[in-house]
Amino acid sequence: MRVFEYPDKIEWKELIERPEVNQQDLSELVDTVFKNVAKNGDKAIRQYTAQFDGVDLLNPLVPEKELEQSREKISKDLLDAMTQASANIQQFHQSQCTEETMIETMPGVQCYRKSQGIENVGLYIPGGTAPLFSTVLMLGIPAKIAGCKNISLFTPPDRNGLINPAILAAAELVGINKVYKIGGVQAIAAMVFGTNTISKVDKIFGPGNQYVTAAKQEALKYGLSIDMPAGPSELLVIADDTANTDFVAADMLSQAEHGADSQVILLTSSKSVVENVRKAIDQQVQVLPRKGIALKALANSKIVLLKKEDIMPWSNAYAPEHLIINTADNDYYVDNVINAGSVFIGQYTPESAGDYASGTNHTLPTNGFARNYSGVSVDSFVKKITFQKITSEGIKAIGKTIELMAEAEDLQAHKNAVTIRLNTVL
Repeated sequence: MRVFEYPDKIEWKELIERPEVNQQDLSELVDTVFKNVAKNGDKAIRQYTAQFDGVDLLNPLVPEKELEQSREKISKDLLDAMTQASANIQQFHQSQCTEETMIETMPGVQCYRKSQGIENVGLYIPGGTAPLFSTVLMLGIPAKIAGCKNISLFTPPDRNGLINPAILAAAELVGINKVYKIGGVQAIAAMVFGTNTISKVDKIFGPGNQYVTAAKQEALKYGLSIDMPAGPSELLVIADDTANTDFVAADMLSQAEHGADSQVILLTSSKSVVENVRKAIDQQVQVLPRKGIALKALANSKIVLLKKEDIMPWSNAYAPEHLIINTADNDYYVDNVINAGSVFIGQYTPESAGDYASGTNHTLPTNGFARNYSGVSVDSFVKKITFQKITSEGIKAIGKTIELMAEAEDLQAHKNAVTIRLNTVL
């Protein structure tokens, strides 16, 4: 990891840039797959599953029996852990449901808003080197709370045509019964267009590789909504002399092992923290099964030595997906957070707690999008519909205002829609 000591503010812009990812132009491939699936449906899905995943599946829908048996294929300890995490996630997300309030803006003029679950949602769950069964809980639970009528889950099969049993167990635990053995661009295309056996969705959720990310962007062109722009995972840690530097190193490595394109940042005002964290990282990385991946991520990462007053401005400019604050003066830093996906406060709050079991959602904005996007919540799965009701008393009270404004915009029919009513009540 490179260390930058007290960089001038003119250098910050360059320092907060994410590492460049050598992404090939995927537009032609995505366009080809989308058009083929739109035209040939299930036949195209089967073709691409054989081509990209190496397995020929006549029916990609996971049988109900396979879902039911999934719990028996994982350890009781893991199932208990999933159950505990589910309870915490359920509790936190249930608290996000609030009762809508009827507002009378004028006598006889009532307005209110209603949350309505998006009817059809599709959840994409990666199943490669790290099968993210935790994401099933993070997406499925708020979707259920929101009242989404149809929830379909898509995840790639292995070469034996099977899904990781932990993913299926998580789906069964949440209550998702439509699970498809379909991954990659073809899965996103199936959600966009639907087939004879798969219903199209209205909104797509979930992380994925560069192919899935490109396909989700393509889906926008067809009128679908997506959860948020996606990018490589990232973590920023703020630490001072009171922080346990072994903890700091462990937190940074926990994010670095996500992928070679992940990025971790340490901001500190202490030179001793810099040296101690570097030593701890060098020791801890040696025993990691994903050491190679972590080392590649660390090559894209950095430690920045700053004055205390510059730390939060730097952090807010970077707008991290995950932000850990591990200092003696946590309140100071927390009170000055403007841009971050999710914040972890104190010595004993690792980022992995939010990834799995504390209750907050781990589907978060990356690549600086924390400046203008929130992480996934129950609100992500609903749309807000406004209602209003005006009585004869109300139209008398507000009518003249509407007439004057409509006439000023030269929209006579708008004015007449009010005038014709006023003539019956005045």
